[in-house]
Amino acid sequence: MRHTRTRLFAALFTLTLLAVSLPAQQSARKSEWRFYAGDNGSTKYSPLTAINSDNVKNLKVAWTWDSPDIKIQEQNRTLRGFAHEATPLMIGDKLYVSTSLSQVASINAQTGETLWVYDPKSYATGRPTNLGFLHRGVAYWTDGREERIFIGTGDAYLIALDARTGKPIETFGEGGRVNLTKAIPLARNASNYAVSSPPVICRNVVMVGSSISDGPTNKEAPRGDIQAFDVRTGKPLWIFHTIPQAGEFGVETWEQDSWKYTGNTNVWTLMSADDELGYVYLPIGTPTNDWYGGHRLGNNLFAESLVCLDARTGKRVWHFQTVHHGVWDYDLPAAPVLCNITVGGRRIRAVAQITKTGFCFVFDRVTGKPVWPIEERKVAQSSVAGERLSPTQPFPTKPAPFELQGAIEDNLIDFTPELREEAKKILHQYDHGPLFTPPTEKGTINLPGWGGGGNWWGAAFDPDTSILYIPSTNSPIVVKLVKPDPARSNFNYVRGGSGGLGAAPQGPRGLPLFKPPYGRITAINLNTGQHVWQIPHGDGPREQISQIVGKDVGPVGAGGGGPLLTKTLLFVGQGASGRGGGGGGGANLLRAFDKATGKVVAEITLPARPHGTPMTYMLGGKQYIIVATSDSRLVALSLP
Repeated sequence: MRHTRTRLFAALFTLTLLAVSLPAQQSARKSEWRFYAGDNGSTKYSPLTAINSDNVKNLKVAWTWDSPDIKIQEQNRTLRGFAHEATPLMIGDKLYVSTSLSQVASINAQTGETLWVYDPKSYATGRPTNLGFLHRGVAYWTDGREERIFIGTGDAYLIALDARTGKPIETFGEGGRVNLTKAIPLARNASNYAVSSPPVICRNVVMVGSSISDGPTNKEAPRGDIQAFDVRTGKPLWIFHTIPQAGEFGVETWEQDSWKYTGNTNVWTLMSADDELGYVYLPIGTPTNDWYGGHRLGNNLFAESLVCLDARTGKRVWHFQTVHHGVWDYDLPAAPVLCNITVGGRRIRAVAQITKTGFCFVFDRVTGKPVWPIEERKVAQSSVAGERLSPTQPFPTKPAPFELQGAIEDNLIDFTPELREEAKKILHQYDHGPLFTPPTEKGTINLPGWGGGGNWWGAAFDPDTSILYIPSTNSPIVVKLVKPDPARSNFNYVRGGSGGLGAAPQGPRGLPLFKPPYGRITAINLNTGQHVWQIPHGDGPREQISQIVGKDVGPVGAGGGGPLLTKTLLFVGQGASGRGGGGGGGANLLRAFDKATGKVVAEITLPARPHGTPMTYMLGGKQYIIVATSDSRLVALSLP
C-alpha cells in the first residue's frame, strides 16, 4: 500500500509540475482582439460563442467604415493601393487599423465612427517597393497607464502614437518616429525598403521586419535584418543579422564572401512571440535573387528559416532552415502559430510553421526539436551555369502536405482521358518534376508556385481540439531563367520570359493544367499529425470545367483567405485579393464552416471582395465580425 501511495503521490506531483510549467494556451481575450492575429501567438482564435451554427445565417452588415485613403486616391490615382489587407485591433471600445497608404485610424467599435486619423504622409516619399501601397496592421502596447499604437510605414519609419489622441509620442525616437533605413546598408526609404506588416512587441521590446524588392537588378541589396527598439523611448536595442556577418554563426554558409553583398532574406510577413518565455519567432524569406543562387553558393542561413530569438537580447535560441539555398521564392509566408499540444501523452509547447511548399513544420518552441522526424531527402540538381543546389531538402514525416506538390503527371487535370492526354503534352513542353525541381533556361513549372501553399493570412489553431486550420492555394507558375543585359545588371541570370511574375502554365482548352482543388482548407490534428478533413474552398472555374466535361464537377476551389476561428465556427473569406486563385472565383462571401467536418454552415454576402483576415469581438452585448474589403472599407457584421 505504501508503494502504491508513493507512486500515486509521484504521479500527482508530476502532473502538478506539468500544469505549472506549461501555461494556458494563448487566445484572444474574451471580448477584445488586442493583436493582429488575436494573440501574440497568432492563433486567430476567440472564445466567443454568441454567433453560432444556429444563427450565423442571420448575420447582417451593421456598419461600414471608409478608409481615409479613398479621398486621397480620388485626387491622385497614382496612389491607388495594391490590396486592402488590414486587420484591425480592438481594445476597450475602440478599433485601431492601418490603411494601404500607412495612415492609422481609431474607430468607435460599436458604430464605425472615425475617432481620429494620423497621416504620416509616407506616400509622399514614393511608391513602396515590391507590392506598392499595401499595409496589414498595427501593434498595441500598454503598461496600464500609457497606451500606444505602433506602425511600420511604407517609407520605412517606425512610429509610436498615443492611442487616445492619435498624436505621435514625441519622446519616442525623433519626434515620435525612427528611420529604419539608417542601420541597413543600401536601404533607401520606400524605393527599395519598406514595411507592410505590423511590428511584434514582447517584454517591452518592439521588433519590426521589412519589405524589400523581389525584382532586384543587381546582386547587392539591403539585408532584411530584424531591428528592435525600446517600446518607451525608441532607443535601438539590437539588430539580428538575417544574413550572418563576419565571425557570426552561419556565415560559412555564404561561400565566396557572398554575405558581404547579398540582401533580402527578410521577414515581410507577420511574426509571433511567447510573452512568458520572452521569445520571438521569425519566418524569414529568400535571399537576392529569388530564382538564381550562383552568386550566393552555400545553404544560406538564415534564409527560409524559422528562427527563435530572445526578445530582450536578440540572441538566437534555435533555428530550422526549411529550404536550403532557395531558388523557388519559397519564403516562409506567415506568422508561426504558437500552440500547446499533446503528442504520445507528452504535453508540448509547440510552434507550427506553414509554408509555400505545402508543408507544415512543427517544433517544440522552447528547444526547436521537431515534434515528428524531418528527413533530408535527395532532390534534383541544377543544369544552369554557376548554380549549385543543396543535394537534399527537408521533408516532414508528419503532417502530410496540405497542398498538391510537384509538376508531375499524377497531378495533371484528369476529368477525362482526353483532357489528361492534352495536359501531358503541355507538361512535356517544360522542364518539370517533383517538388524542388530547379528553374532552367527552358522554363520549369513550379507547383506550388511562389504564391501557392500557405500565404500571409496564415493558419488558425483551436486550443480545445488542437486542430490547425490552413487555407491554401496551389498556384503553379513557369520560371524561365535568362541572361540579363550586363550593362544593367550584374546577375548571371534573372527570371524572364513571357508573362508576369505569377504567370501560370496554360492548360488544355483554357482549363488549369493541374487537378483541383485550386484552393482548399485543410484541418490537421496537431496531437496526432493527421489530417482531419480537407475541402475545396470556393467554386473556382467550376462552370467552365463542367461545360467541357459535360457534367457538374462540383466546387474545385479558388483563392485562399484569412481564417478566423471562434468557439463555435471557422470563418474564411472568399478571395484574399485574388492571389493565386483567379480572383477568388465567385461571389463576395464570408463563409462559416463546421469546425469538425468542414461543411459550409452559412455564406454571408459582402458588399465587396474580402481582402483582409477577419477578426471578432464583443461589445454592448453583441458579437461583431470585421473584415477589410477590396474597396478600402471595413465591413462590420453582427446579428440583428
